[in-house]
Amino acid sequence: MSTHPFTQVDVFTDVALRGNPLAVVHEADALSDAQMLDFARWTNLSETTFLVRPTDPSADYRVRIYTPGGELPFAGHPTLGSCHAWLEQGGWPKRDGEVVQQCGVGLVRIRRQNGRGAFAAPRLKAEDVDHATLAGVLAALGLTTSQVVASQWLDNGPRWLGLLLDTPQTVLALEPDHQALKSLAKVGVVARYPAGSECQFEVRAFASAIGVPEDPVTGSLNAGLAQWLIGSGQAPDRYVAAQGTRLGRAGRVTIEREGEGAGDGAVIWVGGGSVSCVRGQVVL
Repeated sequence: MSTHPFTQVDVFTDVALRGNPLAVVHEADALSDAQMLDFARWTNLSETTFLVRPTDPSADYRVRIYTPGGELPFAGHPTLGSCHAWLEQGGWPKRDGEVVQQCGVGLVRIRRQNGRGAFAAPRLKAEDVDHATLAGVLAALGLTTSQVVASQWLDNGPRWLGLLLDTPQTVLALEPDHQALKSLAKVGVVARYPAGSECQFEVRAFASAIGVPEDPVTGSLNAGLAQWLIGSGQAPDRYVAAQGTRLGRAGRVTIEREGEGAGDGAVIWVGGGSVSCVRGQVVL
């Protein structure tokens, strides 16, 4: 058995206990894949991360991201929370104002401003949704086709089926059949608030397929939704999304497009606050 520094971080919030918790195990190079998965199942959080030495000389650290169901190549709140914990533990980036994380999708840039982090969204692969899959997901969510404005597969490491719905009230009223969704897809739903609202969008994420019925606040999904909605003209270049409302959380995800166009010339930054709630050691 070995002892490792440990941090539990609340992500996409400036107030503890209102965001999405993340368990971070530091100096985890000696742990096996099986030990990482066992610990992720034990924490029973949507994600647990393990910080190890990078294999790419451009990276500041490498992260292994686990859900209770297995490893992910990328996820958003683990990216921001791991960066926060790494810096707090004494990590020193190679570049001023920017941390470079290595993970399953490659290198991810993270910038720090005013104590908050924002990651550059990985390249998105977007595909149309076939009719049979969409019909099954709508049935599992209890939605009619008239309530769906648009749909799209969103793949930036994790693969989400994104649904733009008619109103935030429709989003918040959903009572999914999680057993049915488990065999269909990870699903993200979003709807726009009227002008003048505190937040511009309401988001929910259903990931029964990886053992997480509803994720409180989801960076990878918000990254994919932003690239899709901004690129199709259905969202402004800068906005704030709310997530976690139905779970009693108050997650806030900031989105900003930097540069021109929706392709290689533009970067979508996905950001939010992080708060350390638990610091100590874990024996594995």
